[in-house]
Order: sequence, then structure tokens, then C-alpha cells
Amino acid sequence: MAEPCTLWVWRHPKPEGAAGRCIGRTDLPVDPRRAKRLAHRIQSAARREQLPREVWTSPLARGREVGHWLARHGFCHHVDARLAELDFGCWDGRSWSRIGAPEVAQWEADFLHHAPGGGESLAGLMQRVRAFLHERAVPGGALLVVGHAGWMQAAASLHGPPPSATTWPRAPGYGTLVRGVV
Repeated sequence: MAEPCTLWVWRHPKPEGAAGRCIGRTDLPVDPRRAKRLAHRIQSAARREQLPREVWTSPLARGREVGHWLARHGFCHHVDARLAELDFGCWDGRSWSRIGAPEVAQWEADFLHHAPGGGESLAGLMQRVRAFLHERAVPGGALLVVGHAGWMQAAASLHGPPPSATTWPRAPGYGTLVRGVV
């Protein structure tokens, strides 16, 4: 049996203007100092753990900017659309208080297959996560990603029972590292 690949995923820095809003594909800016600080932490971990100097990010600025800082320090930075956050459709960018409770209840009732705001279902997100990992994970290697909370939660849910609104993992904090095997 092949040795597993270690997945190192850091959640992007806190974006500006996200508080109280449903943020998926809305491309909010990130403070350059926060992106630089996270890049330094990733660089330190790569040096300490002898990880590849290669990082993958989504095309959204809150992840992509960290990749740009890492590229300035010799990392190979790749952008992959499959790493983007869940598409919340017409909910995206709206205040959570303006999204009706009945709409949220519909999503919770069919958490895996309902597409919130007409965007993308969690099943669709999990399919993107699975496809990315299948293509990029190298047995015995390490894969470094700057990700979004939804993407990270979907990756954590791949090997268990189908997620529900009550079993969905808690979102990791901004800049938090989550490691796993794939």
C-alpha cells in the first residue's frame, strides 16, 4: 500500500469587510501585512518540516495574496479554481441577517445537496476537493495549500459519513493550519 500524502492547509488571513456577511466567491481584499505574516509562517513550517517550496491557492485574493508573498521567497505558486470557496449564489456578499431563516432552513434540511442561494451544493464542493486531491496528492509527499474554511471543512469530511448541518466541522480560525492525510 502506498504511503499517504500529507495535506497542509492554512486558512487564508481575515479578509476586509467580511464581518456579518455570507462570503463565498466574493473577492474581498486582505491586509497585505496579514498575507505577509501568514506567508512567513508557511515558509518557516516548510523549512522546519522540510516541505516542498510549492503552494497552491484559490484565485480569490485572500488566498492568492499569500501565494504571491511566498513566490517572492522562492516558492512555486499555483492557482487552482478548485480551491475556491463554496459558491453561495445570490447569498454571496449579503448580510446573514438579510438571508431569510426559511432559506437557511431549506439548506439545513438537505445540507449536502441543496445549493444555498442557487449556487453550489456541498456535494459539489466535496467533488471539487476530491478531484483536486486526486490530481495533486503524491504518495509519500506533502501538499501545501492556502484554503478557505468551506474547502477545509469539505476536505475533513471526505472520509466520514455524509455531513449534515449538525455534524459539519467547525470553521478553522483565520491563519490556522490543519494537517491531514490523503
